[in-house]
Amino acid sequence: MEESQEITVNAGDIARLAGVGRAAVSNWRRRHEDFPQPVGGTASSPLFSLPEIAVWLRANGKSFEVSLGDLVWQRMRTSVDDLRLGELVAKVGAFLLFLRREPTAWRDHGTKSLTRVAEVTTDLPGSADLRLDDLALVRLVAELAAERGPLEVFEFLFGRYAEAHSRQLPVTRDDVAALMVRLAAGNGGVVLDPACGVGTLLLGADSLAGRGGASAGGGTSARAGRGTVLMGQEINETNALLTAVRLLLRGAEARIVAGDSLREDRLAGEPADAVVCDPPFNERVWGHEELAGDPRWEYGLPPRGESELAWVQHCLARVRPGGLVAILMPTAAASRRPGKRIRGNLLRTGALRAVVTLAPGGPDLWMLRRPDGGRPPSQLLVVDAAEDLSIVEPAWRAYVEDPEAELSGESRTVRIIDLLDDEVDLAPSRHRPQHGGLDFLRDFTDALTRFKETSALLPDATPALQPLAERQDLPTTTVGELAKAGLITILQAPARMSADEGPLPVLTADDTAAGVPPSGRTTLDPALVMIRPGDVVTTALGAVRVITHGGAALGPQLTLYRVDPQRLDSGFLAGFLRSADAARIHPSSSRLDVRRARVPMLPLSDQRMYGTVFRELFDLEDRLRETRTLGETLLRLGFDGLVDGHLRPCDQGA
Repeated sequence: MEESQEITVNAGDIARLAGVGRAAVSNWRRRHEDFPQPVGGTASSPLFSLPEIAVWLRANGKSFEVSLGDLVWQRMRTSVDDLRLGELVAKVGAFLLFLRREPTAWRDHGTKSLTRVAEVTTDLPGSADLRLDDLALVRLVAELAAERGPLEVFEFLFGRYAEAHSRQLPVTRDDVAALMVRLAAGNGGVVLDPACGVGTLLLGADSLAGRGGASAGGGTSARAGRGTVLMGQEINETNALLTAVRLLLRGAEARIVAGDSLREDRLAGEPADAVVCDPPFNERVWGHEELAGDPRWEYGLPPRGESELAWVQHCLARVRPGGLVAILMPTAAASRRPGKRIRGNLLRTGALRAVVTLAPGGPDLWMLRRPDGGRPPSQLLVVDAAEDLSIVEPAWRAYVEDPEAELSGESRTVRIIDLLDDEVDLAPSRHRPQHGGLDFLRDFTDALTRFKETSALLPDATPALQPLAERQDLPTTTVGELAKAGLITILQAPARMSADEGPLPVLTADDTAAGVPPSGRTTLDPALVMIRPGDVVTTALGAVRVITHGGAALGPQLTLYRVDPQRLDSGFLAGFLRSADAARIHPSSSRLDVRRARVPMLPLSDQRMYGTVFRELFDLEDRLRETRTLGETLLRLGFDGLVDGHLRPCDQGA
């Protein structure tokens, strides 16, 4: 493959392509006079010629690989400045959508078919010119799409873009996004995100619809069982375009528009069955003056400094009567004095149903239901889930089933009449349930005993490792090459697989990360991937497990590596996958990167020695995680007990 003279790379790119850390690249520049000189960029972020770097690395015996995906990405980064990179990624996405919808047009007519891109992608938002003038880039993208498929190529490029602009892109935390979608949008129908960013929440709704998920409560959808329609609006035109491409490449029924939802609601008149929203926080210039008489403010005019309460009311106005809203809010929004009138009205009408603390310092999750004429509940659900998000969904289900019932644990219901005081403070921390004496004594004693038992095992849990005076260089290959040679078979779960109900156990991504038995369930399907002892399973966020018991199906968002045990040790592979450079196996990257993870080429006997130690390290990691969890529980109970009067200080010898 030719490496274009036009393509440049920065130090981070060189590190990723050579399979080293950035510090190694800095050392090469400092220690080797013949290292290529910068050809552009700045003093703090220089750019180098990719062909010159390739020549230098090979001349100095450094492992180096430029895949077709790398070549496409580096050409894109070279052709525009960083401020326009998102626009270029979106244009490439439009071309990939064209390839998905009319593959024969490109195959038969090549670059002449580009005149049809705009005609075939009229459902993309915005007014940007979607033409790609770099025909060499177009050909490279088409070649990569033929190899990997348009969707996988776009997610690879988007992952690289998101990695390079992580501080600028509005991305909701994955576990929070999945929770919001399950709580509010599980019944499908029309799902709206009026501040959709790059589509995280809408992608979650599409994924849940594909698994046939059911809502966690709050009425039945008018479209339940008839598929999911996704709608979104985003003020940033480039991000709106990226969201649309991500959804449409998946075959979702989606309508995404660009614009300011508060000032110019371009989806007005199209009521949603559910709304999920992660709005911008602390905006001072959101339209307070020009929107003063807006009919959306049913619960009161939002104060200038309370833009989040404007978003809450916008979401309620856009959902049908009885429909649910899941919206993220800053912690202070539950208690700031300027917003107390609106909070009070939300409580009186029954619109606000739950306030959930998701993490120390926020954000909080507010669950709302648009009033439909029925009798409002007399209690509000408050949940402090800062230590464990898994408690939220069961608490919400129990509350929906009976809003007047008493809950236990870190969830409780609070009488609305008790909240309608001079402050209307809804912060879950203020309404944390008090422990009963016997319950607290049992919980504290159990936590203390388990913490002592677990921590006592740690000194004996470290594996025997020998420090070396000099670094040992091992010959390496890649996971992709091992797969080509038949030493590894790489498998994934079937698309749109359900993991919510059925007779067959399913290993989920959460199970893999926590090291617990399979918790999902699914129905029998010949396309399922059944896990076997010795399989290596990885999650998109970097968790790695060697399977010890079979009998379960591989769940969504997991990758399985099945080794030939006569030539490759599974523990050996798992250890190097776990330790692979995060710059190469990034949570947002696709399998195009994972296949490039480097693995030493060693005899099977040496592999098994490495594998044994890696397994011991995995066990130590699990013990440390358990000890940390138990320690956090002990700390919480200790503070609570001293404050509530269930504990008192004593002499150390007592």
